[in-house]
Amino acid sequence: MRLDRVEIVHVAIPLVTPFRTSFGTMTTKDTFLLHVVTDAAEGWSEFAADPEPRYCSEFVAGAEIVLRDFLLPRAAALPHLTTAALAPAVAGIKGHELAKAALETAVLDAELRAYGMSLATYLGAVRDRVPAGVSVGIKDSVPELLDDVERYLAEGYVRIKLKIEPGWDVEPVRAVRERFGEALPLQVDANTAYTLADAEHLRRLDEFGLLLIEEPLEENNLHAHALLQRRITTPVCLDESLHSARDTASAIALDACRVVNVKPARVGGYPEARRVHDVARAHGVPVWCGGMLETGIGRAPNLALAALPGFTLPGDTSASARYFAEDITEPFVLQDGHLPVPFAPGIGVAPLPDALRRFTTDRRDLHRG
Repeated sequence: MRLDRVEIVHVAIPLVTPFRTSFGTMTTKDTFLLHVVTDAAEGWSEFAADPEPRYCSEFVAGAEIVLRDFLLPRAAALPHLTTAALAPAVAGIKGHELAKAALETAVLDAELRAYGMSLATYLGAVRDRVPAGVSVGIKDSVPELLDDVERYLAEGYVRIKLKIEPGWDVEPVRAVRERFGEALPLQVDANTAYTLADAEHLRRLDEFGLLLIEEPLEENNLHAHALLQRRITTPVCLDESLHSARDTASAIALDACRVVNVKPARVGGYPEARRVHDVARAHGVPVWCGGMLETGIGRAPNLALAALPGFTLPGDTSASARYFAEDITEPFVLQDGHLPVPFAPGIGVAPLPDALRRFTTDRRDLHRG
């Protein structure tokens, strides 16, 4: 393929309810889509991070600069643009996995559309639907939390994840367990809110039979997570700390995690996410697909990934209505606790022109061939 044009489309989509974590509250999904036009086909992707560097070091304005000034010139210089050629071409740019993932996914979408192949087939999906869990943010009160969990279970979600932080952990988890029983698949996510000094406090969560505790300590500190795992029985799951298959192998070897959250953007794209899956599966470590409150453009490829055989735990691939009254693609609808895996060419979806126009705040070309 030849790279003809790359367009950036900034979007802002209101959330149906505010989403609060240990690092802040979101009321709008404010990010950008990348639209790649080649001589063979067009492709789309979604940048996964936020306007501020809170979840990770990358953020919307910074990613746009990295794409425009560093990644796209290297992609445009390739005599034959392919997904396989792109990764080594941009490898000299340190870090910026989420920006690289946005470019690689859009190129991969175009390449697969040109071949008439779905991303699910390309990755090696073995299911045509995947079980859906839901992430429940920090609430102002326990009764409000219980009402939300009850509503999500009534909608059919098969697993509940509770966001926690110091001061909002043991008692909310206890309340959910007492209200909905021991059989409910339940896990918690701290988003790096604790330190190793909190180990004894976190050990109080062991009594609730949780599937896992996600990223409890500061990111990239595998040693501290390994020490914590020795002191608690709840399986530690890593998210922000894992940036590649190599990181994943190191974390497993150190017993710093016994479950892996795979977010394709965090590791630089879907081919690397598949390698993370392969490493974890080879070691008997379960994986699941995390979420970043994606629109349909980001949700569709995540569902394709979640259909791989090693994804044995329900992910955060919730229905579109969990976050948006209106999505920018055809909505993903929960059916018997599952979401369908797209098998149309590429990522399997494209923006709806009218919806995209309503939610677009800015659009311009980053590259013209």
